[in-house]
Amino acid sequence: MSDRRAQPAPTPKKHAWRHRFTTSGSPPAQPGPEATPAASGRVQKDQGSIVQAALYRDGRRVSSPASLAETFRQLREQPAGMAWIGLHRPSEAELVSLAEEFDLHELAVEDAMEAHQRPKLERYGETLFVVLRAARYLDAQEEVDFGELHVFVGSDFVITVRHGAAPDLSAVRRRMEDTPELLALGPEAVLYAILDAVVDGYAPVVAGVQNDIDEIETEVFGGDPAVSRRIYELAREMVEFQRATRPLVGMLHGLMAGFAKYGTDEELQSYLRDVADHVTHTSERVDGFRQALADILTVNTTLVTQQQNAEMRALAEAGFEQNEEVKKISAWAAILFAPTLVGTIYGMNFQEMPELHWAFGYPFAIGLMAVVCVSLYVVFKRRDWL
Repeated sequence: MSDRRAQPAPTPKKHAWRHRFTTSGSPPAQPGPEATPAASGRVQKDQGSIVQAALYRDGRRVSSPASLAETFRQLREQPAGMAWIGLHRPSEAELVSLAEEFDLHELAVEDAMEAHQRPKLERYGETLFVVLRAARYLDAQEEVDFGELHVFVGSDFVITVRHGAAPDLSAVRRRMEDTPELLALGPEAVLYAILDAVVDGYAPVVAGVQNDIDEIETEVFGGDPAVSRRIYELAREMVEFQRATRPLVGMLHGLMAGFAKYGTDEELQSYLRDVADHVTHTSERVDGFRQALADILTVNTTLVTQQQNAEMRALAEAGFEQNEEVKKISAWAAILFAPTLVGTIYGMNFQEMPELHWAFGYPFAIGLMAVVCVSLYVVFKRRDWL
């Protein structure tokens, strides 16, 4: 970067891949040293992707350029300065201008354009490229919202490309500006502050998820039928949360492995080790959440199965009782049918029925009814129909 600053009017480097980032096939116009700040910053102002750009020297802000071109110009004029540029969903033209000014690697620029990258840490020459997945807990929806942050760290610049609402880098900037002795440590200190903010942002998510799991446990044993869907949705969020936190452990250990090689400040080393401890703790908590949700889902499945078995048993018992009642009704109907049949026969009053003039006809009919009814009662009783 010292060579770049020594040239008063540097010529942008021509990259073969640069044409792939333009829709027309021709390189986008870059403001030269003769361009005015208003003209060079017109595109950025219209698109509004620059959240904030500032130049720092000895840990204190010295200027707040309004455009990328102005930032580049002022950085060349500050031999011991550092630029911190914050972007939100930048255009291809903006990323191309940054790539040419700071010699960013084409693969890193492509990743920053496309987003949807896994957390990773890659070094391209003197530039460090970091991808982070931030998270925040939405209380109203009771869900976790994930954002993506790309960070380019060089010897005299930090570029952040944010995709999503999280994290709040304005708070990180205020914190660093309130501690100029930490900001004076350079771009590595800014990277630490960003990492620390992202990791600290996981704490409310962990607390919110823990509360959700407690509620789910209550709902599971309370027999809430909608709890299965909530378990499934939270389990999917924990998969995403795990993908965001687990790679950070290796990334931070990779940074710590380069402390001696890149001469990282001892105080900054302590801060980064503290962040690594927090990441490890968060990653372990997320692993525990996934296991807890898997266990809860198993318990819920068991309880649902038991409830279904109980309902099937109740239905079977109700069917059995109904069958018993039908058997009793059928038995009494058969018993009552016998005297009805005898009475019906002798009630036909045919002229040629000998029993009509028989002195014992009436007692015989009554006795026949009694004998048939008693016989049927005994038969049904032995067969447990009565």
